[in-house]
Amino acid sequence: MTPLHFEAEYRPLWDGLAEQLQLARQGKPVDAALLAARYRRVCENLALAQSRAYPVHLLARLEQLANEAHQLVYRRQDYGLHRFGLLLRIELPRAVRAERRCVLLALALFALPLLLSFALSRLELDFALRLLEAGRLREMESMYADGNKAMGRERTADDDWGMFGYYIFNNIGIGFRCFGAGVLAGVGSAFVLVYNGLAIGAVLGHLQRVGLGHNLWPFVATHSAFELTGIVLAGAAGLRLGLGWLSPGRRSRLDALRAAALAAVPLVYAAFFLLFVAAAVEAFWSPAAWILPGVKYTVALLCWLLVLGWLLFMGREKSHAR
Repeated sequence: MTPLHFEAEYRPLWDGLAEQLQLARQGKPVDAALLAARYRRVCENLALAQSRAYPVHLLARLEQLANEAHQLVYRRQDYGLHRFGLLLRIELPRAVRAERRCVLLALALFALPLLLSFALSRLELDFALRLLEAGRLREMESMYADGNKAMGRERTADDDWGMFGYYIFNNIGIGFRCFGAGVLAGVGSAFVLVYNGLAIGAVLGHLQRVGLGHNLWPFVATHSAFELTGIVLAGAAGLRLGLGWLSPGRRSRLDALRAAALAAVPLVYAAFFLLFVAAAVEAFWSPAAWILPGVKYTVALLCWLLVLGWLLFMGREKSHAR
């Protein structure tokens, strides 16, 4: 579709939204549902026009309409449960799917090194030592050893909340590194993803090789769905940021970087939400000794299905609203 055909097809939609915005600025009532539907369509038009590098004047008009509509739609700052539910059910999964190329690239950069490192750590005695310090591996062995009272012992509520705070700090730190490194033209995020994949795979493979898998897997199974997915999405946000720098199209690099940052923000929100959930599960569920491993594995499978279903299917029912 040429820019002229594109403009001719969607001009009635844009003009209708502009008229509603004008009425709203004058203090006159407008159809909120119609305004919201037109706003979503204009955002879709803007994304399509950007991907096809349509003329600057066309992009400028769509950006202006989208910005004005956004300010009107969200000016009341609804921070209630309804707004939060809308964000989780529709906006975040839809934004993740819109950036699926970056997400799939981040998944490959993280998962493939993890699987390779896990396999090599199980097969080769010293592979893990090439990646991690011996002291770190001994620490992990001690943590998951059969005689370690910290594994599976009864804990007080204070212990759980203290570990919850620690896991939040740790998980969010990983997320920030994956995303923030994207300012280095995306190379930094790629490096962080690969390194974390190698390190995690090496630890898992090493512990399995030394016979501690029966303690390791029940502990990590459930929160892994949230933590690993969160790391991938944070890395994808960093890659999206780098893409704006490397491939600005017809924009200046600064404008392209700003646009990329806006596109990456929902990925960051989704990543940090998952990492927060992972911290809660890791603190309150994973160390519970009274829960049988089979139950934990079943819940872990359900969590993976929940996360994948959320990202792949939530929000689709309204994606074709007219």
